[in-house]
Formats: sequence, structure tokens, C-alpha cells
Amino acid sequence: MSSLNGIRVLDLSRVFSGPWATQMLADFGAEVIKVERPSKGDDVRYQGIPLTDTTGQATQETSSFIAMNRGKKSITLDISSTSGQDIIKALVKQSDVLVENFKPKDLERFGLDYASLKSINPKLIYCSISGFGQSGPYSHRPGYDPIFQAMSGLMSITGKADTDAGGGPVRTGFAIGDITAGFYAVCAILAALRHRDAVSNRGQHIDLALFDAQVASLSHLGMMYLVSGEQPKRLGNASPITCPYQSFECSDGTIMVTVGNDSQFIKFCEVLGLAHLPLDDRFKTNQMRVKNKDALIPQLEQVIKSNTLDFWYTSFERSGVPSGPINEFADVFSDPQIKHRSVQFEMDHSTLGKIPQIANPINFSETPNVYDLAPPTLGQHTQEILKELLNFNQSQVDDLRLQKVI
Repeated sequence: MSSLNGIRVLDLSRVFSGPWATQMLADFGAEVIKVERPSKGDDVRYQGIPLTDTTGQATQETSSFIAMNRGKKSITLDISSTSGQDIIKALVKQSDVLVENFKPKDLERFGLDYASLKSINPKLIYCSISGFGQSGPYSHRPGYDPIFQAMSGLMSITGKADTDAGGGPVRTGFAIGDITAGFYAVCAILAALRHRDAVSNRGQHIDLALFDAQVASLSHLGMMYLVSGEQPKRLGNASPITCPYQSFECSDGTIMVTVGNDSQFIKFCEVLGLAHLPLDDRFKTNQMRVKNKDALIPQLEQVIKSNTLDFWYTSFERSGVPSGPINEFADVFSDPQIKHRSVQFEMDHSTLGKIPQIANPINFSETPNVYDLAPPTLGQHTQEILKELLNFNQSQVDDLRLQKVI
């Protein structure tokens, strides 16, 4: 049996943050019903690389959509219509969790906000994910991931130093704000379910802002500023708190080395043939190495550049010094460790045939993840949900389709 067997999630979210969270809940065994707009569906269906079906014809499915929508059933509903709202409310009566990422107060217009729905189901966990939260001077603003990377301070610490060629703020190469918020949403939902089922017998509203989540995720770097009042510097691939902890150029590529403590530094220097460095008072401790990195790093760079990436990678591994190549995705998915851990797998899709998936990284000993539903086509399960869960007859379903509610 799965971890969340018996939990039903009503997913009104779109694009990345909410769907990422609900996919994880589906992996844990929850039943997830994804509500999409008739005809068009989730905006993420139009983002990423389009896929073709088994006949070679273009489809509405994209790489971005199939990345975060497995394990879900798709129902199309016009929630601006009274009939659509009534169906949502009927589903709410039978759901444990609702996830939405509309702008604050948008769903209030349709009577689908938490205040309206908690009277229908007092045990409902209602998770609202928005750009800036449900309150505050920015709450009305729309926002996308790059905005939160910029405003949170993340871009101020990402990239090369201003004095280096190509220096300046840089955003991360993926939607880290959305994905981070999705992780926080899962944590919050699981905590709220635990409180409901073990303590209160009542649901609650979760107010999660991408801006807040991105600031919180800066963790120790944000704390560095709070305790010192000094802005952490952009250091490219180097660390502001540990040294050496960065990339180095080899004769034929780049290697990442992360020396996490003083004993590892001794081993690291032995491999490089620089055993005298740990005896130097400037480099004996990590704090001293950080302080004197401008004197240390050039000595290391000179030696590492004299040999190949494979030579150093093998030598460091043999000595217990953490290191790794900077892989491209072809290297990642052919890596023997990734293959051993079954990080990549395939699912049977209703129109696409076999599709690749990236596994949930959590491995339970007693409650394995569930991968029994491929990402759905738009409205794939509309009739099933209406007839089997809400007891609609075929005539009622046909009427809804005629009225373009579904």
C-alpha cells in the first residue's frame, strides 16, 4: 500500500509550482484529479518540446507537461459557469486536499475560495500558491519564476564576480522558484493532513508565496547577511564559506571539487603532490583557507590543469576526496549510478506510446511510489469522473458538453 492511499487531491493549479506538488502527492499514492480549461487546458501544455503520437502526428503534449503531471486524471471544466462551479463543489465534498495557484481573490468570484469551500467540507486542506501571498502590498501582482529569482536575492549571488569577464547577476537554468515552492507545498500539505487526522479533525488554509519560498530557500546565505550586514559576493562556481570548493580546469575538461573539511584538504593536497600546503598557517583550517583563497587557489589550479579530468576524478575518488565531472544531460542519463537507481524509467501513454519519465527520488522501504497513470491527455477522464465519482448519467454529461462546461 502507498503512503497516501485513500487521499484525494483536487488540483486546480496550472503551469509549474502547483502541478509539481500534486505530482509528488500522486507519486506517494494520492488520487489526483486535475481540473483544466475546456479546449485549451493547462498553459504548460504549450511550453517545452512538443511530442508526436504513435502515428507521428503532432499532439498537445509537451516535455514540460509530461514532466509534472503523471499520476493524475484530467477533467475539463469551465469554472466560470455555474454548472462548473457546482461540479467543483461536489468534488470538494469528496476530497481531502485542494491545490490552486490563481491570483489572490480570483477564485472568490466563483465561490471557490477557502472561505466558501470550508463550509462544504470542513476537513478540506486548501493550499493556495501565489506569487506574493494572499496579503501584503504586492499580493495583487502577477509573477513568474525569474521575477522571484531576481527579487529574492538569488541572482545577486549567482554568476561570476563583476570584475570577471561575463560577470554579473545570472538566473539559474531552470524554474527553481516554482520547483522550490512545490516542495514547500508538499511539506505543508502533509503537515496539515497529519494535524487534521491526529489532532483537530479540521482542515485549514495554506498560504504559500513563491517570493517567500525563494527567500527562505537561500538559507545559510541569507543568514550570512543577517548576522554580518554584508552582501555575499558572487563567486561563480566557488563557495563563500568553504575552500577549496569549486570547479577547476583540467587539461581536457572541468572538474568540480568540494573539500568539506581539514582532513579532506590534507588528502586533496597529497593527491596533488602539494603536501606542504596544509602545514602553511594560511591554509591549516577552512576559515583560514577562505580568508586566503587568493593565495591558495592559483597553486591548485596550476597542478590540476597539468592532467586530465579522468586522471583527477579517479585519483580523488581513490583518496576519498569529493569530486565530479560537470555533466551534460547525455552524461547524466548514461551514468551507471543513475541507471542503478532507476532514476529514468518509461510509462505507457494513451497516445504517445512509451514516454520517458524522471523518477521521484524518494525511496520508501514499506510504501513504494506509485507510477500507474501516465500524464493525461486533455479531459481524458472527464466522463469517468462525472459518471463514476459524481453519479452523472450519460444525458447529463452530454448536456454539459453541449453547454461547453466540459
